[in-house]
Amino acid sequence: MWNAANGGHVFTYSGHTAHVQSVAWSPDGTHIASCGDDQTVQIWDANSGKMLLTDHSHTARVWAVAWSPDSTRVASASDDKTVHILDVDTGNNILTYMGHTGNVESVAGARDGQRIASSSADQTVQVWDTSPGGNVYAYRKHADVVWSAAWSPDGTRIASGSRDAQVHVWQAI
Repeated sequence: MWNAANGGHVFTYSGHTAHVQSVAWSPDGTHIASCGDDQTVQIWDANSGKMLLTDHSHTARVWAVAWSPDSTRVASASDDKTVHILDVDTGNNILTYMGHTGNVESVAGARDGQRIASSSADQTVQVWDTSPGGNVYAYRKHADVVWSAAWSPDGTRIASGSRDAQVHVWQAI
């Protein structure tokens, strides 16, 4: 962690045993989530640098993490073709979404906290209900790996970027 005002070093978070692929700051500013090639999601106290928990529920590299708007859950995207939802207070994996047929490359939560979008090597963007209802729908217009998906601020659209050199904007149902 670096001080943005003067470039000074603040903390070094050490705990991963392989490449770190993604980090995300919680919306309330109190935690940082990280993930990587060691198949873990780690949660850190942003003020002290102390590791609070390590989740080992994925069985392959974890590419991305994203926080819920209320800073209580972390979604993670993995090469094991799943999206997991981690409850930060209990350390439990509370939901696993299994709809992709390829590695899951990214995950993004809508601001309403009710939906998650994930992108995959299977050339789809899938949208999930955050309650135990599962998959809501899938977008299938890309011709190659979909590396990234992001929600519009108002939650009405999803943008996705792919190795097919295309950015698609979808109307969120």
